[in-house]
Amino acid sequence: MTQTDPIDVSIFGDLHQGTLADRMGIEFLEATPERVVGRMPVEGNTQPYGLLHGGASAVLAETLGSVGAAVHAGPDRIAVGIELNATHHRSATSGYVTGVATRLHGGRTLATYDIVITDEQDRRVCTARLTCMLRDR
Repeated sequence: MTQTDPIDVSIFGDLHQGTLADRMGIEFLEATPERVVGRMPVEGNTQPYGLLHGGASAVLAETLGSVGAAVHAGPDRIAVGIELNATHHRSATSGYVTGVATRLHGGRTLATYDIVITDEQDRRVCTARLTCMLRDR
């Protein structure tokens, strides 16, 4: 497999069973070391006003970026998030939000991803950046 070959994303659903990502309904749609795409339902991930919770956007961003970093790191290494920032641009009240994590830096010890989350009308809901430390398993 080369760095750009897509990965069977079903392995991520299996790997995340019983985790926060599973409980929030995150689905993986595409994964390579350079780009990871996933989506999450708004329903069940809202704050009391019926809007998508900002923490839910952060969970989606960190999940997608961490998967990208883990794929970049390889099977004998792990990725651990060390810094996440997120800017919330607009609310979402129904349907799904989709996140696209794009690798900005992929080194031996650090990987950084830019994550853009959009609603079903392709409007930007959140922009995040995640840096993961890569360690030996």
